[in-house]
Amino acid sequence: MPSPAIVLVSASPRRAHLLRLAGLEFSVRPSEIEETPLTGEPPGAMAERLARLKAGAFAPTGSPTLAIAADTVVAVGETVLGKPRDLPEARRMLGLLAGRAHDVITAMALRSLPEDTLVCERAQSRVTFAPMSAEEIDWYARTDEGRDKAGAYALQGIGALFIRSIEGSYTNVIGLPLERLYPHLRRLGLLPANPPRTL
Repeated sequence: MPSPAIVLVSASPRRAHLLRLAGLEFSVRPSEIEETPLTGEPPGAMAERLARLKAGAFAPTGSPTLAIAADTVVAVGETVLGKPRDLPEARRMLGLLAGRAHDVITAMALRSLPEDTLVCERAQSRVTFAPMSAEEIDWYARTDEGRDKAGAYALQGIGALFIRSIEGSYTNVIGLPLERLYPHLRRLGLLPANPPRTL
């Protein structure tokens, strides 16, 4: 039986970049789902529910496939910070994060086809922001880097200027915990034939 093709069920360029860094060949087929949190839903449960929905929305191609879906949630306590709708909301989110720690939770759902089995895992990292002045918050928000990112910041970009520490997986904060994905790739024989030159 041929090795499954890898499909990233996400439009996130950051997740695609991580898979490329790992030397993987894949196609991209995003799925559209409603991402509104349920009333009283804990952040981790929300991330897992959405990742499962995204994986389930992937339409099988008829060929052996590993569909990789993920959802990343930024949470201050039980308060979930999604993607900012506009500049004022980005400023508000950054104001909540500045000078304190928050959690980044990524749920990863792996759907194997044609068997149609689903495995879901979560990774959680603790990120601490340095204090930020109102001027720094406004300056960073205006870079527009965090416009399409949960919590209104990007660890792998300008936002790194304000990150004091990370406890846990770095790639989880970017959007896909590669260390959690690796055992599944190994089990399915999907590791690249030639290791990537740089990681």
